[in-house]
Amino acid sequence: MSTKYDRPTRRDALLGDRPGAYAIARHVRMTPMKVRRVVDLVRGLPVEEALTLLRFAPQAASEPVYKVVASAVANAEQVENLRAADLVVSKIFVDEGVTMRRIRPRAKGSASRILKRASHITVVVEPQEAKVRPASTKAEKEA
Repeated sequence: MSTKYDRPTRRDALLGDRPGAYAIARHVRMTPMKVRRVVDLVRGLPVEEALTLLRFAPQAASEPVYKVVASAVANAEQVENLRAADLVVSKIFVDEGVTMRRIRPRAKGSASRILKRASHITVVVEPQEAKVRPASTKAEKEA
């Protein structure tokens, strides 16, 4: 194995030096397009609010997304010693996984292809940044 090029670890690629944790669900048997509809709902939300939203979302894809977000929170609590109440879903994205190809018999001995798509769901949770206080007013400076 060549040591010329050191590939960055997945943690370095997702978080860098920032505190936080991530979780990845691979080979989820739902199309990425359907999962992205659910993922877009929770991006940027606090973790507790995101989990509540996913628990009651009517889409079938909300269940695997819920599990991945909950796993990322558990990783943050166990590995990084972070509190779940302070966490925010900073990054969440869906990549296309392997596609199983099946055939369906059609008329006159022909066949049509059925594509059974899968997804890879990645969630990154980070502590919420401290709120930046607005610049002090003139009256506060005088007091």
